[in-house]
Amino acid sequence: MPNVLIVDDEAAIRESLRGVLEDEGYSVADAASGEVGLEQVQRKSFDLVLLDIWLPGIDGLETLEEIRKLDSPPEIIIISGHGTIETAVRATKLGAFDFLEKPLSVQKTLILVKNAIDAKRLRSENRELKKQAMRRSEIAGESIPMKALRQQIQLMAPTNGRVLIFGESGTGKELVARAIHGQSLRKEQMFVEVNCAAIPEDLIESELFGHRRGSFHAAGSDKEGKLLKAHGGTLFMDEVGDMSLKTQAKVLRTLEEQRFTPVGSDESVTVDVRVIASTNKDLEEEISRGNFREDLFYRLNVIPFSVPPLRERKEDIPLLARHFLRELSGHYGRGPREITDDAIETLMRYSWPGNVRELRNVIERIVIMNPTATRFDRKHLPPLVYRDGSRRAGGEFMTLHQARAAYERDYILKKLDDNHGNISRTAEVLGLERSHLYRKMKTLGIAVKE
Repeated sequence: MPNVLIVDDEAAIRESLRGVLEDEGYSVADAASGEVGLEQVQRKSFDLVLLDIWLPGIDGLETLEEIRKLDSPPEIIIISGHGTIETAVRATKLGAFDFLEKPLSVQKTLILVKNAIDAKRLRSENRELKKQAMRRSEIAGESIPMKALRQQIQLMAPTNGRVLIFGESGTGKELVARAIHGQSLRKEQMFVEVNCAAIPEDLIESELFGHRRGSFHAAGSDKEGKLLKAHGGTLFMDEVGDMSLKTQAKVLRTLEEQRFTPVGSDESVTVDVRVIASTNKDLEEEISRGNFREDLFYRLNVIPFSVPPLRERKEDIPLLARHFLRELSGHYGRGPREITDDAIETLMRYSWPGNVRELRNVIERIVIMNPTATRFDRKHLPPLVYRDGSRRAGGEFMTLHQARAAYERDYILKKLDDNHGNISRTAEVLGLERSHLYRKMKTLGIAVKE
């Protein structure tokens, strides 16, 4: 039930508004002065304050200013019998949601009250979503490479320099991009992602630049591109090395001019966008092969970042494993879970070809497959992780079976990554039936995600 506070020195107004609002299901309190109203707001959480301008002691605008200084202030609607445009403008600048003149219209008052409370709820939800996004973009790890990466992000994020993130699949390149955006001057604006590898070549231009209705067969209506959506914010171009040369040329022009032309349009659009790109390829090698434009590479590679693979920072595995265990146990509605030191040691001996993404998938699998277990040991780990963790100290496999299984697993992971997780396409490339591939993945401890 939303909480509303009425601050007005006229008892008749307070009683009238209380009756109307309580009939609509609101919980209502009132105060006859700004001072008393402030005390109530500081003592209790309100969704909305209906605040008269002319009050004994401190007036409504002063009261408004003080309320707006609170950490999570309520919405405020100013009411007055002597309203002027200047007063309304000043109240709005001070943070008032809207302005009502006496005598009050019951219908208009109820509409404004509902809109103000909806706005308060949406603002709270947005604030919580931002907190969750910030938590998700936290870069975990206390190894030297990760500490250095966080320092580099802290230094470079507040600039507008373009960033190119290098790293194997699954290392967390998107996480780094989100962290850069979250610490930038654009953090209040949009972070827009486009996966250059997952979008068919004939649609990538439409996805980036948008299109006009009728510009091609499937263009049944106008479409706003990712670049325009990211205006004022950040555009993250994931796996930029998979773009066609034609699209690369258009992206290059856009970066140079900060303007582009939607597909099928004659009018150019100006944008203000910070571009962050990522790749799991060696772009200099791709340049030598003629697959990537050298001039685009230098445009993107203003600030290079390198995300290390998990095998080069194994000291972070215990922290990451326990972090994912907490996160996923909560996600699946399970109580607190523990993972034993023995299981952690096994995880640390594994090679992790799929990097942090694979580690998260392993933890997710053991949480799902063992709903009643509260303590996970080595026996709960997927077969390949368990077997791979039983290698000799020299890094050799104990048996030919282990070596073959490890190779098969690495190969299937690579093909899944090449096909962006598409099971059917991967099965076709491997020459397997879809059901056979599922069984093989289950045997090898590869988490299946549609």
